[in-house]
Amino acid sequence: MDERAALIRLFSWLSPAFPIGGFAYSQGLEVAIADGRVKDKGELADWINGQLHHGSLRTDAYFLAIAARAVTNGDWTMLAEANGLCLALQISSERDKETREQAQSFLAAASAWPTAMPKELGTVLERPMALPIAFGAMAGLHGVSPGASVAGFANSAVAQQISVGVRLIPLGQTAGLAIQAGLEAEIAQLSTKALSAQLEDISSLSYGTDIASLKHEDLKVRIFRS
Repeated sequence: MDERAALIRLFSWLSPAFPIGGFAYSQGLEVAIADGRVKDKGELADWINGQLHHGSLRTDAYFLAIAARAVTNGDWTMLAEANGLCLALQISSERDKETREQAQSFLAAASAWPTAMPKELGTVLERPMALPIAFGAMAGLHGVSPGASVAGFANSAVAQQISVGVRLIPLGQTAGLAIQAGLEAEIAQLSTKALSAQLEDISSLSYGTDIASLKHEDLKVRIFRS
């Protein structure tokens, strides 16, 4: 598959219409907005930027790149180990359910593009999967550029967080797009760093988002599932 065809496939996988249900999750942002910690454009941009540098968006980007590299190299042990660690790091039951359900939905939808799959990879994918691992594995299997995969996945995740803010703060669409534009350089930087990431580089320092995710389970009135 040439580069253009690979990018078109990536665009399809990242389309808001791709049936994995990402629109249903806020990853704790709903709580931060309800608590008044995120109440305007600047605070929403800071919240997302923090995730890109120190939180789940950074971690997911690293896991995706590691998974893509493992499949490309036929390192099934690394793929399984990365998946186990990614699932273990989910901070709450809601986040754990979110990543598992979306991974399952992604793999089912991606089967619309049939391709030969090594038996060892099929064995790993039969287990409960984390979304960035499943996405990275499919990117590696289909020959989609790891750099483009990480950048696209992170950009899509940022867009989803902005969508939560646009609806709940609320913000205008133009303000939301301004946040997206302002984070382009950060997303590009993250995608570059992720390409050389190892499991030893996986870490986070995002207590605010972690606590918000835990508190979401007890939020009395909520729109999102996490």
